[in-house]
Amino acid sequence: MTRGAAFGRSTSISRRVGVPPERVFAVLADAWLIPVWLVGAAHIRDVDANWPAAGSKLHHNVGAWPLSVSDSTEVVEVDPPHRLVLQARAWPIGEARVELAFGPDGEGTEIIMTEGASRGPVRVFDNPLQRWVLRHRNRESLDRLATLAEKRPMPGWTTQSGG
Repeated sequence: MTRGAAFGRSTSISRRVGVPPERVFAVLADAWLIPVWLVGAAHIRDVDANWPAAGSKLHHNVGAWPLSVSDSTEVVEVDPPHRLVLQARAWPIGEARVELAFGPDGEGTEIIMTEGASRGPVRVFDNPLQRWVLRHRNRESLDRLATLAEKRPMPGWTTQSGG
């Protein structure tokens, strides 16, 4: 599996989970769960009915009140259950391109999360410290995503078989 999308300076991390890619992708397909696993996402205000189809959006708040920012994230590319590419907006801070890639790894899945500033001030101020913080934030996010994928009961899934 390739490591992340080719979009400028970016930070990639990976995490193995003990369930198949379909189960991991099922967590992502429920946009209302994003604040549960994505560090920094505070509140989902609305989600397009066709999420996660290409072009669909979720409307969110990022950051802690009273400094939270309201904006949206759009699906740029989707290849269920292998890949999801998002354009995350948090203006006036800027925008980031985020790719989540899922590949079989034995009886589980390797998740690779790649994120890079794509527009606005966040891109101008890109530096090693910012990427270090992003790497640790995304590691925690993938740990939370793994917990949801491995432990959360999902309709139609059994815990023994994973599907």
